[in-house]
Amino acid sequence: MSLFQSSLYERLLTIYASNLKVRFLSYERSAGHRLRRKDLRDPEQNVKYILENGLRKVEPYFFTHKTFTKERWLNRPLISVLQTEFKDRPPDYYQKAILEGWVTVNEKKVSSEYLLMPQDVLAHTLHRHEPPVTGENIKIIHEDEEILVVDKPASIPVHPTGRYQHNTVLNILKYEHGYQSLFPVNRLDRLTSGILIFARTKESAQLVERAMRERLVQKEYVCRVLGEFPSEIVCNEKLLTVSHRLGLNVVSPDGKESTTIFKRLSFDGETSIVQCKPITGRTHQIRVHLQYLGHPIANDPIYASPEAWGPTRGKGKIYDAAEHEATIHDLATQEFVSKPNSSSTSEEQSTLTRPLCEICNIPTYYDPHPGQLSIWLHAMKYTIEGYTFQTDLPSWANEDYLPDTYRHLIQS
Repeated sequence: MSLFQSSLYERLLTIYASNLKVRFLSYERSAGHRLRRKDLRDPEQNVKYILENGLRKVEPYFFTHKTFTKERWLNRPLISVLQTEFKDRPPDYYQKAILEGWVTVNEKKVSSEYLLMPQDVLAHTLHRHEPPVTGENIKIIHEDEEILVVDKPASIPVHPTGRYQHNTVLNILKYEHGYQSLFPVNRLDRLTSGILIFARTKESAQLVERAMRERLVQKEYVCRVLGEFPSEIVCNEKLLTVSHRLGLNVVSPDGKESTTIFKRLSFDGETSIVQCKPITGRTHQIRVHLQYLGHPIANDPIYASPEAWGPTRGKGKIYDAAEHEATIHDLATQEFVSKPNSSSTSEEQSTLTRPLCEICNIPTYYDPHPGQLSIWLHAMKYTIEGYTFQTDLPSWANEDYLPDTYRHLIQS
C-alpha cells in the first residue's frame, strides 16, 4: 500500500467524510441546455507525435470543435464572433468557412450575419495545426491508485485549450504512457514548469481540491527576476482578471484578495533568484505581484514587456477599468508561434517565409527557440498535510547560470 494511499488520502478522507459529495459537474451544461458537454466531444483521433529539433510536434489532423454559445456572444453576428474570439486564423478565412459549411450552427449552414441565440451549438471543422512544445519528457514524481504527481516541462499546457489538443500534459500522458481519466487538481501556466498533481478518481480529486481551497496545501515556487530583489517582502495587492482569454490580471482595488510571501535567495548583479510562497491561488498571482513590486520575471513575455506596460513595466501601477484595453490588444498579438526564431540572423530570417499548408492553405508554425518555450518560474514543492512532493532546481536557477549565458533571453 502506497504512502499517499495509506496515509494522506485516508487522512483527508477522514477529515471530509462527513460531507463527501462528488461535485464534478463539468459534463453537464445547465438545466436550460438540451445537450451535455460530453456530447460536444469530437471522436477519438489517431495521434502522431513527431520529435524533431528538441520539439514535440503533432501531425496536422481534421478536428470539429463544438461549443455552446457564450453569454457575451448572444445577439451578435456569427462572423463578428469568429473574427474577434478566434484569432488564430485570418479574418477572411471565416467568411469562406461559413459559406462552405465548415462552420455551422446547430448542425446547419447559416449566413455570416446570423445572430447567435441561447442554446446554439457552434461547430467548426478545421484542419488543425498545433503549435510545437518542448520534446522534454514528463517526469513521474509519485504515483499510486489515488494520485499521480509529475514534473511538468515548460511550454506544455495542462489540458486541451485553444490551439492545443494533443500537445498537452493530459493527452501526452494518455497516448504515450497509458494514463486514463486523470483529474488536474492544480494548474500551471503553459510556460511554467514544475509540480503538477493529478487525481486518478473523482473522489480523490474532490479531497485534494478541498484541501487546497481550505489552504491546507503549502506551495513553494522559485523564479528569476529583474534587479536586486528585497531580502523578504509580503505582497497583499488585490488582483483583477481583465482578459479571460489571455488570463491577464492586474493590480486593482476591484480585484480579489491575494497574498504572496517572497524571499531573495541570491543576486548575481543583474537578476535575483526568489522563493515564492503564494497563500492564495489567483491566476498569474506570482507574476503580477512581482511586476507590481518592480521585479518581474526576467523573461516573462507578458508582465515584463516594456512595449505593453511602458518603461517601468507596470511597477507600482494600480489599474482602473479603462486602462488595460490597449495592453490587452498589444499582448494578444505576441504569441511566439506567429514569429520567426528571433535568434536567427537577418539573412536566415529572410528565408523563413511561413509555408502554407497544402490542405487548408493556412500558414504553418515556426519552430520556436528555447527562450520562447518557458518563463523562469518553477513550482518547486507542494506539501499537503505534512506530505511533500518536490522537484529538482531548474537549470536557470543554478549558480552556474550566469548573465552572459542568459542575458539575450531577458525581455527588453
